[in-house]
Amino acid sequence: MIAHSANNPVQLSPVGGGRLELVDLQREFGTYKVLDGIDLTVERGEFIALLGPSGCGKSTALNCIAGLLPLTGGEIRVDGRAIHELQPEQRGFGMVFQSYALFPHMTIRKNVAFGLTMRGVPHAEIAERVDAALDLVRLKSQADKLPGQLSGGQQQRVAIARAIVIRPSLVLMDEPLSNLDAKLRLEMRAEIRAIHQAIGSTTIYVTHDQDEALSLADRIVVMSRGVIRQVGTPEELYERPVAVDVADFMGFRTRITGRVTDNAGTVEIAGARFALPAAREHAPGTPVTISVRPEDLQTMEGAGGLAATVRTIEYRGRAWFGSAMLADGTIVYFQADSAYPVGAAASIGIDAARTLVFTGESA
Repeated sequence: MIAHSANNPVQLSPVGGGRLELVDLQREFGTYKVLDGIDLTVERGEFIALLGPSGCGKSTALNCIAGLLPLTGGEIRVDGRAIHELQPEQRGFGMVFQSYALFPHMTIRKNVAFGLTMRGVPHAEIAERVDAALDLVRLKSQADKLPGQLSGGQQQRVAIARAIVIRPSLVLMDEPLSNLDAKLRLEMRAEIRAIHQAIGSTTIYVTHDQDEALSLADRIVVMSRGVIRQVGTPEELYERPVAVDVADFMGFRTRITGRVTDNAGTVEIAGARFALPAAREHAPGTPVTISVRPEDLQTMEGAGGLAATVRTIEYRGRAWFGSAMLADGTIVYFQADSAYPVGAAASIGIDAARTLVFTGESA
């Protein structure tokens, strides 16, 4: 409940709608399958992030849910009712676009009121609900300005207010922070999460930024080439990605091939040997791919690490981060306590407990 005044509270919670189901969702453009059998159940009130690289199908999936693109196969259901043949306005979902999509000639108040006006809501109720939405995004004092008079972050908050004022059961957000600078993105993350918690709507949020997904979502859906690769909580995705491509997208930037040499989990990598707990389940002789985050590859004194030549080095506040090349040409990304000259030799150790090991089947 978001109160417009102490005597006249205005309800902004969603009206209708519950469980969203995507069943064998397919979308083709000619012979190219952008979505190739997406199955996903989203419970009421969840915050779901669709995460993946450009071209993986995440925005297409969102547009199909919104009704902006027709399906070429599968169904979209809300509480068991198929809705995929309904027009966008019949679905009653709120949409927040990357480009804000505000009407430049309308005041902020009129922009937010637009959806209610189109639905024929009485004027007095429109005024109350718009005030409540603007209060929620902390822009009531800007109500009579035009979009061009506001900052990018403020315009995005207007777009959010316009989406939630219709009391949607589902809010769809398509990379809403990508046009903002780094500081504003951080601020808006907190805003979006707070608004989601305040109104109780289900939210599906498209992003290519793993930090956004980790900080915002209850569950993350990692997509690649039109299919879902893994679904899990932020902790599950961060700590236990199930495949190399998922690991790569969750920050495990270094990918090195090796071979298990014994039953104790020793792996030979680029001429060096490392005892890796995750390799114990693989038989000796098994070819494997290991994935490691930069902060888990540290320069070390003496031999025993990966022998590499430094390619780049940069300072990021508390530590130095760089890239280096192994003898076979593999690039690894590491952390160091001090700067290394480009071209210098470095020995790089591996945090064995935080290294993932994949076989060809899981890679």
